[in-house]
Parts: sequence; C-alpha cells; structure tokens
Amino acid sequence: MNMHLQELVESTCPYCGEPIQLLVDCSVPFQEYIEDCQVCCKPMQIRASVDADGNPDLLVQAEND
Repeated sequence: MNMHLQELVESTCPYCGEPIQLLVDCSVPFQEYIEDCQVCCKPMQIRASVDADGNPDLLVQAEND
C-alpha cells in the first residue's frame, strides 16, 4: 500500500507534448480539476484516480476535449 499522501506523477502536456510532473493527493480516490501546463501555460483537464493500494493514475487532456 502506498503510504505517501501526495505523489509526483509524470505525464505529457496535450498541447506542447513536453513532459510534466503533477502532484496527486493519494488520500482522495477521484479528483477532476484544471491545471496549467508548467511549460506552455495552457489549461489541462486532469482526472486523477487512486486504486485500493494507493497508486495514482492520471488522464490529462486539453481543457475543451
């Protein structure tokens, strides 16, 4: 079981294609929010889910997809 409450997860920006890191709160089973890309500053829609073992999974899309 993942004992970290927050975990850095690597992904890719849907706009510029650059690698990014997102901090996921693993104490929350499902989250959906908007966050700006750290490289190009465009808004991304983030869907984060955490499984029963506390492992995060991300879906990162352009805001209006």
